[in-house]
Formats: sequence, structure tokens, C-alpha cells
Amino acid sequence: MRLFRPVGPNEYALIEESGFTRFPPRLPEQPIFYPVLNIEYARHIASQWNVPQSGAGFVTAFEVDDTYISRFDVQTVGSSVHQEYWIPAEELDEFNSHILGEIEIVEKHTQE
Repeated sequence: MRLFRPVGPNEYALIEESGFTRFPPRLPEQPIFYPVLNIEYARHIASQWNVPQSGAGFVTAFEVDDTYISRFDVQTVGSSVHQEYWIPAEELDEFNSHILGEIEIVEKHTQE
């Protein structure tokens, strides 16, 4: 399954440091990791949340093993386009081990 994840510059740097193979651990105040199901939602978060907060937002795309991700329920957190998976922070290492290939940076958003 192809998923997307909006990230700011700090998270982007850590993804790059991993060779674009892993998402970094969550911060203590972040109990879940939430990859999203469509690029429109990821784009919205990157441009409307990451850019104002940190000056830049990136949209990542990656493939994850279908069998693994089917263990989690899709969460709708607004309109039907706002769909994501909630991966508990303590399970992020396992999630990372089910990423197929590299994490791609498909868009960059900055302040105009």
C-alpha cells in the first residue's frame, strides 16, 4: 500500500539521515505516528501546518506491506479525505521494518 506522511524540516533531516529508510522515533508528547492515505491530505498538512510552524513542509510517499498495515483500522478525522492510520509510537520500529523500498520526498512547500 502506498501511504503519505507530511513532515517538517527536522523530521525530514532525520529521515534523510536514515538513508530514506525509516521514520524517526516520536517525541514524548506524540503518542501516535499517523501516515495518511492520500496525497491531498498530506499536502494540506504540509502546507497549512508545517510551513507556518517551521517554514517548510515536505510530503513523503512510501510503500508498506499490505498484510502488516491491515492490522490497523483506517481513522477518519474530518471529511472523507482526512484518513490516516494510527500507529502507536512504541510500534514505530516495527512499522519501519515493513516499509518497502525508500521513503520518497514528493513535494516541498515553503513560505511564499
